[in-house]
Amino acid sequence: MKVRTGWLILLAAAIAFVAGTTEAREARKPNVLLILADDLGFSDLGCYGGEIATPNLDGLAANGVRFTQAYNTGRCWPTRAAILTGYYAQQVRRDTSPSVPNGNRGVRPKWAALAPALLRPQGYRSYFSGKWHVDGEPLANGFDRSYQLVDQGRFFNPRQVTEDDRPLPKVRPGYYATIGVADHAIRTLTDHAANHADQPFFHYLCFTAPHFPLHALPEDIAHYRDRYLSGWEALRKERHERMRKMDLVSHDLPATETEVGPPYHFPEALKTLGPLEVNRPLPWESLTSEQRRFQATKMAIHAAMVDRMDREIGRVVDQLRSMNALENTLILFLSDNGASAEMMVRDDGHDPQAEPGSAKTHLSLGPGWSGAANTPLRRHKTWVHEGGISTPLIAHWPGGIRARGELRRTPTHVIDLLPTLLDLAGVEAPATWDGLSRPSLPGRSLRPLLNRDAGAGDRELWWSHEGNRAIRVGNWKLVAAGKDAPWELYDLKRDRGETNNLAERQPERVRELAELWKRRWDENGITAKEGG
Repeated sequence: MKVRTGWLILLAAAIAFVAGTTEAREARKPNVLLILADDLGFSDLGCYGGEIATPNLDGLAANGVRFTQAYNTGRCWPTRAAILTGYYAQQVRRDTSPSVPNGNRGVRPKWAALAPALLRPQGYRSYFSGKWHVDGEPLANGFDRSYQLVDQGRFFNPRQVTEDDRPLPKVRPGYYATIGVADHAIRTLTDHAANHADQPFFHYLCFTAPHFPLHALPEDIAHYRDRYLSGWEALRKERHERMRKMDLVSHDLPATETEVGPPYHFPEALKTLGPLEVNRPLPWESLTSEQRRFQATKMAIHAAMVDRMDREIGRVVDQLRSMNALENTLILFLSDNGASAEMMVRDDGHDPQAEPGSAKTHLSLGPGWSGAANTPLRRHKTWVHEGGISTPLIAHWPGGIRARGELRRTPTHVIDLLPTLLDLAGVEAPATWDGLSRPSLPGRSLRPLLNRDAGAGDRELWWSHEGNRAIRVGNWKLVAAGKDAPWELYDLKRDRGETNNLAERQPERVRELAELWKRRWDENGITAKEGG
């Protein structure tokens, strides 16, 4: 039977159209929404064993993957530098390095471009909302739009807020920072859908919650007001039991380190905070009834801040859904460090007579609740024991992750995030920038891990912050709590809680790892000196 020529032409056109559509779909670069919390504990989220209501993040985890051994740097500004540059913070002068101006006020080498500048040639538009804490300004470093909370110590009435690197007028009455940051993200995404829908986007969304001061909306605090009257010891046990059932951890719960308080001592702040405050995780039953009520209220405020952040993340996810972008958006959620044991009074000071959680107060979580928030790991923010550097890490990408609700036990680090972005964009890290040679990136793309686990292997990860030191190779971790403190050695496969110090029994392994740590310290210092 003869087939008419016209039908053949139509059939060929249809096949070409389908092939072209498929090719375009396969070539379409994914969007990335990277969400960063501030001082969030390892077990604060429901999907990581917590009792705080986080249904939106739990939903992302249920339809994506959770990493059980993801790491940050133990402090806010080094983590942010590592995320955006792909280098250890010491390499780019954003944490202590020998013989180079560095740290919180350090200026990156000229070759240390941020992620948006590297993504722009691939057609990405980049947006930033929230806490910056990197040298330079967002738009000058490649972002197309920005909203920066320069003043992070006032959730209700920040005095310094910028949009697109320009100061904004005084915030309106009723403002709350967590909502304000989400509002900007939603406005920016709405604009992207209307005017730039043909381009992929990278949105870096950085909440200040639940960093101190403990400021929360009264209606959010009310949900948790009596929840924590049983104390921090009971909460640690509850969370640990849930985490074991969820297969997030397998080790026993370490004993509370009752002698470990805040990393910095501010005696005048303690006087201001009054007699209901304690700066050690004392046995709950040793506190007076008034102290127990006060302490329980502090944790209620922390929970309210996390709860509100989850609600605002839900609004942002709804925006992605409404613009048909959720399917092809990789959402990553993590924290910049572990929960904080810091206790200080800054900004507008603290009025002991004001309602806890209100603008006139300046309360901190403190080591009792911080230890509970980091369950079942040791220590807190600034330390490089597991509690200070471990973070929840959720990855959700319907179009790119086949797994649903699975765990990934492969060790990962924030230095892996930029290689992941470049991998998704289909490019390699540039060898030069601004006419200068760039060192090789120390991290690895997470993309292969999104659909399979790889185990610890011989992965090497390195830490240094304010004298606290650590290196992990495979499942072995060498760590010290302070510049002059002795090395401790742990087998994290069997002892993630870091309770069985093997240093005396394995001196040769300690020596080898200590030498490797020192070699990386020296190398990172040399890198920091290069590039103007």
